[in-house]
This record gives sequence, structure tokens and C-alpha cells, in this order.
Amino acid sequence: MRGFLLGLVVLMGLVVSILAVRPGGFRRQLLLAARRLRIALVLGGVFVVGSVVIRLAFRSGPVVDFGPAVLALALAVAFLFVARDPVEGRG
Repeated sequence: MRGFLLGLVVLMGLVVSILAVRPGGFRRQLLLAARRLRIALVLGGVFVVGSVVIRLAFRSGPVVDFGPAVLALALAVAFLFVARDPVEGRG
């Protein structure tokens, strides 16, 4: 148990040090992390709804087998484009 707690403390220290080194400061990096978490939660909800629709619309076949995987891949690509850092001059 002590090793687990020590690992958590070391991991938190590593995260704080990495975020503090990045340009823009610690507060901006936390805001960007929160933004990415919200985007990931929305895309996760889209995946759950899409997976349910696939399961209900198609009882069997290749769509049921490969549909959720293709949907997950498409959402992962969407996350890569949507979750980029915003441009400094805009806003």
C-alpha cells in the first residue's frame, strides 16, 4: 500500500513538473487539460450512443462486428483534430 501511495505522489509530481515547463504557465495548461477532458467525455458519450444504435439497428453481421471499432477510430481521429491547442491570436 505504501508503494502505491508513493507512486501516486511521484506521478503527481511528474505531471506538475511537466505542465509547469510547457509554455503558457501552469494555469493555462490546466485549463487546456480540462478542455480536453470535456471533449473526451463528449466523444465518449457519442461512442456509447453510436454503439447502442449499431446494436439495435443491426442484429448480426459485419456491421455489428466492426461498427464499434470503426466508430472508435473515427472518434479518435476527431479528438486529434478537435483537442489541439487553440491558436494564440484567435479568441
